[in-house]
Amino acid sequence: MADGPILVLGATGGQGSAVIEALLGRGARVRALVRDPGRGAARRLADRGVEVVAGSLDDRGSLATAMAGAGAVFALTTPFEAGVDAEVAQGRAILAAAGEARVPHLVFSSVAGADQGSGVPHFDSKARIETELAAGDVPYTILGPTYFFDNALGGADRIRSGVLDLPLPADRPLQQLARTDLGVFAAQVLLDPAPYVGRRIELASDAPTPAQMAAALSAALGREVRHERVPLAEIDNPDMHAMWTFLNGPGYQVDIATLHAAHPEVGWTSFAEWAHHTFGSVP
Repeated sequence: MADGPILVLGATGGQGSAVIEALLGRGARVRALVRDPGRGAARRLADRGVEVVAGSLDDRGSLATAMAGAGAVFALTTPFEAGVDAEVAQGRAILAAAGEARVPHLVFSSVAGADQGSGVPHFDSKARIETELAAGDVPYTILGPTYFFDNALGGADRIRSGVLDLPLPADRPLQQLARTDLGVFAAQVLLDPAPYVGRRIELASDAPTPAQMAAALSAALGREVRHERVPLAEIDNPDMHAMWTFLNGPGYQVDIATLHAAHPEVGWTSFAEWAHHTFGSVP
């Protein structure tokens, strides 16, 4: 790996935090890009020896400054604040800055299925960024996370009241990923890039059905949680409607057995383990 700290974009978000945890666990030097270094989460990173720098995913200048001298960069983009066009603009700013700073290796967190022509807006925006990344001259690895376990937390109150709302049949497996597993995998790629450069790797920890998820949550909470299938027609957000249509159709295509066999060091987390850790201590 090139000398210099590893820069993590979106450092206080779910993915960035997981990557930083894994990097610190391996003794790496870490630089974190945050919007406001004065906020609590950023100050806590600084207290742990992380070099915290201010910047924004859509500001090429601050990105290039943050990337200067970095040994590698973990990058992501988001459509959930200003839409998919803004996400593509973020991607272009990141790629331009990485070229300007001559970043030795860029790890881009995209999404599983982005290369399937899914018609999901926030998959297609990431596919556009992937295409431009692959066409450029910055050495790269693309990671494709599936649905995160933590997405269930959006309905945590409903789960605690006994209902898991998911727009899927009870027996339809949903490939999912623990953020901690993403962090461990990304840290491995960032610290030992040679086997991964130029590759696109999709990631999943487990593939429980909604019925199995409800059973795991029931066990964690010590009381019954049942799956309730949300009709697709009730999902008003066009992007989310498209995503759930995709997940009811072709869905993610990760070869989980091969992935886990090739990377046992990740210690892949089952949904049941995640549920126990997340909900098991709930009074």
